Amino acid sequence: MKTGTIKQILLITDGCSNHGENPIAMAALAKEQGITVNVIGVMENDVIDEHGMREIEGIASQGGGVSQVVYAQSLSQTVQMVTRKAMTQTLQGVVNQELKQILGSEMSMEKLPPEKRGEVLEIVDELNETVDLDILILVDTSASMKHKLPTVKEALLDLSLSLNARTGNNQFSLFVFPGKRKEVDKLLDWTPKLESLTTVFNKLTPGGMTPTGPAIIEAVHHFEKRRTLKGFLSGGHDEEFYEESI
Repeated sequence: MKTGTIKQILLITDGCSNHGENPIAMAALAKEQGITVNVIGVMENDVIDEHGMREIEGIASQGGGVSQVVYAQSLSQTVQMVTRKAMTQTLQGVVNQELKQILGSEMSMEKLPPEKRGEVLEIVDELNETVDLDILILVDTSASMKHKLPTVKEALLDLSLSLNARTGNNQFSLFVFPGKRKEVDKLLDWTPKLESLTTVFNKLTPGGMTPTGPAIIEAVHHFEKRRTLKGFLSGGHDEEFYEESI
């Protein structure tokens, strides 16, 4: 099986988008580029309304990812669970593509005999620990997120610590929306660690609209820039990337 990099967008929000492109359509565009879009809806004592729930589920569904709605105090555990689950889901999609190429279009992991399926799942588990992972984190900083941002910061630090135990290479990037003067602001470029969040998050000023669609498309562009740079630095021989997710 080809090695490569799993690419994820992790969207953390507590409400509906109300500005710019349709975020569900933008998530579908991300999936076409081989980027999985995962969404965590954050509640405090309130609830996310029906429209917000449909949007969260729609973004994850069209983005080939995982969605989860949680109370703020459960965020750290959920961020790690969603990231891991999405990795497994993506890898299983890659395995299914390989099986179809080898054994025919009707074959999938679910159709393997139990003992063979167990062997394949062991390979997926191993890849979960060894494959390279790029996660671009999108944080909603609209006014209603003000009291939740400290919890978001702690959850992302916990995620960094959790994933650093892997043998695969992790790279994180962090964007927030809305930005101070633009729809989206980049706070951190690609880095293997998120410790600098401690200072960055303290400077955030929540408020404004919720341009979720523009935030997703900006994330896609940032992945494209990274891939172009990798290709340039490797003399045009860019690494293979996982392009399939289920």
